[in-house]
Amino acid sequence: MQIREATAEDWPRIWPFWHRVVAAGETYTWDPDTSEEAARALWMAPAKRVFVIEDGTGAVVGSAFLTPNYGGPAARIANAGFMVDPEHGGRGIGRALAEHVLAAAKADGYRGMVFNAVVETNPAVRLWTSLGFTVLGTVPDAFEHPRDGRVGLHVMYRAL
Repeated sequence: MQIREATAEDWPRIWPFWHRVVAAGETYTWDPDTSEEAARALWMAPAKRVFVIEDGTGAVVGSAFLTPNYGGPAARIANAGFMVDPEHGGRGIGRALAEHVLAAAKADGYRGMVFNAVVETNPAVRLWTSLGFTVLGTVPDAFEHPRDGRVGLHVMYRAL
């Protein structure tokens, strides 16, 4: 697998799995009906460093972004988003992307990373805690999960 900075030409290879993940309504707080144009603006915004991970065939199987979570005097706290093509889950792609983005954030001078809204039933919570993130708090009943009903949203943090 190879991780590299994304280019505008990567978006058509990101969009199909981005759409599947968000439309499922299980792990992201974005509208499941987000249009491709709006999704591209969210994921590929100029203020974000976007990465893709390719498998051995050159297929894009995951993507992540890195961006400041806050501005001004708090701009050294990062935020990130991660997506793995569901057809390629369970192969360590998420962990590889996470480790890469955490290293990039530290190299860029960020002092910590915060996730503002991690669905508490998201299997990635295990990944984040294994990588040193802690749950700072949980907003109860904040997310309407299609199978689990109302579940909480974690705020997670890790120093870099």
